[in-house]
Amino acid sequence: MAMAVGSPGGGQTCEINVTPMIDVLLVLLIIFMVLTPLTPHGLEALVPLPPPPNQPPQPQDRTVVVQVLQVPSGGKPKLRINQDDIKWDDLGARLTDIFKTRAERVMFVQGDNDIEFQYVAQVIDTARGTQVVDRVGLITAKILEGQ
Repeated sequence: MAMAVGSPGGGQTCEINVTPMIDVLLVLLIIFMVLTPLTPHGLEALVPLPPPPNQPPQPQDRTVVVQVLQVPSGGKPKLRINQDDIKWDDLGARLTDIFKTRAERVMFVQGDNDIEFQYVAQVIDTARGTQVVDRVGLITAKILEGQ
């Protein structure tokens, strides 16, 4: 504690008591240390990995890929699940059938280059709405090229 007992001139002194300021600083430091791990760090991304070089490709029976394909007429895009055509209305039921017996519940979504993102988002929302898909990953053109 900072305290002046007597001054040679007998008048008032102008010394700041820094003890309360250090107490406030330590309290703020503790608060920020507690809150820092609770801040979100962004979205968790999941991408498929290309096979290692000089190794034959493994069969991908477990991988579920939903493709959103552009229609030449400019209407609503077509959907495919692992090369099987499917209607938009049947997407939720089909995903439920696929994932009800699987332990690994990961799905990938691949969209054409000219597809509006709203259709990809609609596929992701439908998959999350079924509550059988734990993780949804995105496949981009660079991933398909192996980069």
